[in-house]
Amino acid sequence: MTTPADHTHGLRILAEARRPAPGLDGPPPPLPGFAASGFNPLVADTAERCLRAHHGEPPAPGRTALLLASASGDLDTARAIEHSAEPGQRTGPLLFFQSNPNAVLGHVSARWGLTGPVVAVCPAEADPGRVPAEAFELAALLLEDGDADLVLAVAVERTPDGDHRAAAVLLAGPGTEPDRTEPPGHRRP
Repeated sequence: MTTPADHTHGLRILAEARRPAPGLDGPPPPLPGFAASGFNPLVADTAERCLRAHHGEPPAPGRTALLLASASGDLDTARAIEHSAEPGQRTGPLLFFQSNPNAVLGHVSARWGLTGPVVAVCPAEADPGRVPAEAFELAALLLEDGDADLVLAVAVERTPDGDHRAAAVLLAGPGTEPDRTEPPGHRRP
């Protein structure tokens, strides 16, 4: 799922998640406040699985930045907005809200109590089901600048057949957090 080691910029991967994943059939669960597209529920579910793999239950301690990388973006919401702009149609307020890619990151941040920066980028190169090298570069900058202790990078891309693939990694800089050896849900003092 992740890029080769030379593209991780010395970052340590603390947890990973992907969708679809073995044993997970069907779409992610619906996400209240988001309609007309499976993009945002997929981002939220993949982020949730990655955060749970490392932290157990919310909230997450420390300052964790959220980074969404998607070259294809949420085309279904864009199409729904385009359709709603046709004569005789009405655009629902949820479409405006969810058309901002940071909206779903705000949802994840609030649910987990994350206090780091929230960033969305459109990488130059993207491969469905992989976190792009550009996301690792930006994560390294966020950690080096002291803006965050950890970075959760989530990548979502549309496949040629119209489905979406998502991958998430929870990243730490060298020496910023010891490797996790406790069982999920354990809290360090």
